[in-house]
Amino acid sequence: MLAMLGPFNIDMYLPSFPQIADDLDARASLVQLSLTACLLGLAFGQLVIGSISDAIGRRKPILIFISLFAFFSLVCALAPNIIILVLARFLQGFTAAAGVVLSRAVVRDVFDGKALTKFFALLMVINATAPMIAPISGGAVLLLPFATWHTIFIFLFLLGIVMVTISAFKLPETLPEQNRTPSSIKNSLKTMAYLLKDRSFIGYAVVVCFVQGGTFAYVAATPFVYQELYQVSPQVFSILFGINGLAIIFGSFLVGRLSSYFPERSLLRTGVIMSLTANTVLLLATIFHWPLYMLVIPLFIHLNAVGIILTSSFSLAMEKQKERAGTASALLGMLPLIMGAIVSPIVGLDETTAIPMGVVLFTNSFIGAIIFFTCTKQKG
Repeated sequence: MLAMLGPFNIDMYLPSFPQIADDLDARASLVQLSLTACLLGLAFGQLVIGSISDAIGRRKPILIFISLFAFFSLVCALAPNIIILVLARFLQGFTAAAGVVLSRAVVRDVFDGKALTKFFALLMVINATAPMIAPISGGAVLLLPFATWHTIFIFLFLLGIVMVTISAFKLPETLPEQNRTPSSIKNSLKTMAYLLKDRSFIGYAVVVCFVQGGTFAYVAATPFVYQELYQVSPQVFSILFGINGLAIIFGSFLVGRLSSYFPERSLLRTGVIMSLTANTVLLLATIFHWPLYMLVIPLFIHLNAVGIILTSSFSLAMEKQKERAGTASALLGMLPLIMGAIVSPIVGLDETTAIPMGVVLFTNSFIGAIIFFTCTKQKG
């Protein structure tokens, strides 16, 4: 449930983008700025909360920050204009980061080796379920009598309350005191410097940064591309978005099943090549304005590759980071979110075409492939 909080927070309100733009009298790029703010909050929140958890354990930060997430969800629901919504989304994302970074840190606390890879695969499947369920849930909420985009944030408030209650009763502390890192700015910077100097770790982290980060161009653009350019309803958009969410689940599932037979790096290489190939087709589809299915199919293949890339790269990158799991998890989660924050407003600059989405996805996959083949360390 904690792993689902970040993507649920990102994706549930996507079907309401056109409604928010109309209600708050805001341009599409400004509505997409609220997504950028959320992604930046998630990015920096992971870094701060991950470091705190390495010092004081996982349980307390989860209870505190998920409670604050519920509060800021209410602030979003009551936002009177786009500026307040953007600011509230940043704080909502910052606090939701606790679920994202600490779910991975808890897994690293408990598992090692192949068991770590298999459980990361399970975690990625659960994590990938949220982007599939969230927009469908958002579309369903908008169908309720008198429901508006505000109602979606009220739902997120209630979700936060449920999560913090279950965590309080069901989640034990997983980081023993003897494995904790003393809390100080100096120690945090030292840990960060160590990770940044680890070529293997940072190589995998940057691959994820570009490939997954570029995917936020799809997240930000498709509410308008599908609904405005291809004239689909919010509910059909939610279904199409959810179908693509299945791709991430399938990719993560494949890694979990195949990790006993193939090295994680080989699986990661396959995912990188799949992503680049799919986004080459997608770029052509956006340039020549091919039918909708010619966008949906390559996006499905790309997101399948993302599931493979996320699971295998997280396992490879986290393998040697036991006492630094919180900070390492934060860096892995932060980099693609920063990339996502950069690309999300770009795709809204021209509302008459899907070309910006195609260009961003292709460019990021291309750079990710170059980094994988030149900067990551081959085992053996």
